[in-house]
Amino acid sequence: MQNRPDSASPLLHPHRYDPAHFDVETRRVLRATIDWFEGRGKRRLAEDYHAKVFYADFLEFVAKERAFATLLTPARDAEGAPDKRWDTARIAAMSEVLGFYGLNYWYPWQVTVLGLGPVWQSDNADARRRAAAALDAGGVAAFGLSEKEHGADIYASDLVLTPDGGGGYTANGGKYYIGNGNCATTVSVFGRIAGIEGPDQYVFFLADSTHPSYQVVRNVVPSQMYVAQFQLENYPVRAQDILHTGEAAFSAALNTVNIGKFNLSFGGIGLATHALYEAITHAHNRTLFGAPVTNFPHIRGGFVEAYARLVGMRLFSDRAVDYFRAAGPEDRRYLLYNPITKMRVTTEAERVMALLGDIVAAKGFEADNFLPIARMDVSGLPKLEGTVAVNLALIVKFMPAYLFRPTDYPPVPTRNDAADDEFLFRQGPARGLSKIRFHDWRDSYARHAHLPNVALLAEQADSLAELLRSAGPDAAQQGDMDFTLTLGELFTLIVYGQLILEQAELAGVDDDLLSAVFDVLVRDFSRYAVELHGKRGSTEEQQRWALSVIRKPSTDAAAFDRVWQQVAALSGAYEMNP
Repeated sequence: MQNRPDSASPLLHPHRYDPAHFDVETRRVLRATIDWFEGRGKRRLAEDYHAKVFYADFLEFVAKERAFATLLTPARDAEGAPDKRWDTARIAAMSEVLGFYGLNYWYPWQVTVLGLGPVWQSDNADARRRAAAALDAGGVAAFGLSEKEHGADIYASDLVLTPDGGGGYTANGGKYYIGNGNCATTVSVFGRIAGIEGPDQYVFFLADSTHPSYQVVRNVVPSQMYVAQFQLENYPVRAQDILHTGEAAFSAALNTVNIGKFNLSFGGIGLATHALYEAITHAHNRTLFGAPVTNFPHIRGGFVEAYARLVGMRLFSDRAVDYFRAAGPEDRRYLLYNPITKMRVTTEAERVMALLGDIVAAKGFEADNFLPIARMDVSGLPKLEGTVAVNLALIVKFMPAYLFRPTDYPPVPTRNDAADDEFLFRQGPARGLSKIRFHDWRDSYARHAHLPNVALLAEQADSLAELLRSAGPDAAQQGDMDFTLTLGELFTLIVYGQLILEQAELAGVDDDLLSAVFDVLVRDFSRYAVELHGKRGSTEEQQRWALSVIRKPSTDAAAFDRVWQQVAALSGAYEMNP
């Protein structure tokens, strides 16, 4: 798979990690990051987690290695430094590495990505220069969008800028849920200008957490990570601090989410991968009732499903990277794949952890293991951007064009090249989603129709398209969020399967493993069909359809056993340095 240097396994293995497809400096930064965690060891990782020790030593490491500066500075702001660029492939790789060691270390990276988004989208050269210098000095960034009373509702900001009569402003108001808000030297703050109505009131400006008028109130979560509540009291905002005004500020907020929240999926992949290593090593070497635990069929079934879900996450997300990197004004397919990574991949991480938790039982609560860290943290991923419902509501908007109006595009290759993904900072106004077109999803399914489970999901997908033609949601159902969200889950599975098939082709995934992935998807489609059947607003025709598409995946005992052997081979394959 494209981000994996170890062809024997689709999973990250820290002791053998050497992504040869990246340049020398990228490999150095990623390797140094792994070595730092392994050098500290598992005991320190667990102790600091449970004691809620702020990760100051990690931020010192980041500063020393200039890790964030190298990976998060676009080429135009790099002042000629050859290794600095905004490269989604290596950002994804770092997100996975950090997630592997826990979301408390992934989080300051993630919110730095978000905090830089409005800056790199700005035409304010002075602000960009200051942000680049702060990064180079080892600083981190924060995204000052959410508020205590309104969450991320950017229509209702209570942080107000009042003109000071000299070309600048005075800012007053607070922000809430702001990662790195206690220590960021680059804080992108969203607010509104007093006395202006409509879209023209919006503004993004640059703030500094070390300024005396920037007051950190508290950490709002009981955790290692610092999620700040901060207050600006008569904070001076100069003309050179303004990043965006009006509709551009509104679009910068949404486009930043498009850029930054993509990393949620890779954090979840890393987290679940580490947990899987620990779980299979424990279970495969434990005897219960006179037999190895992994001799029990339900244990093997749970492990194979967890592995298949994790591989599906990996395949979809790796392929989505290519569409981000190939994006341009005429190709914005990434705007569908992005909310699917945020919604589907992160909820898959939850499912993987639930399966592993059922297997390891009490072991998943022991303080010196990684499993309880992953179990406690994984549920946060789908909720870090407005909940699953927000993303599903966005996904549904693409459904008609995706299913019924495909168009031709040049093939998108694997994008591991050392290029700057500069389009992501000129995405333009956050509108026009209905005009986005997609390549024909049926092609990928047809190329893999020799696999019975792929053929079954294709059959279910075709049936959903026919339902939407003949008995699609009426006006009342379209306004019923409860109904449309389940419809969105069914649609998401089609897109998810398509990109999994594309990446499996590129990566050479074996048929046994790919069939196991689609075994899961067929069952998931059936489950959501049953859920649609039970909705209060479903019609009789929709209920009949729901029951008609329930399918049992094709079973092959020999193929299952071969996938199980892949899982069993992970026992003892990796253990974090003590």
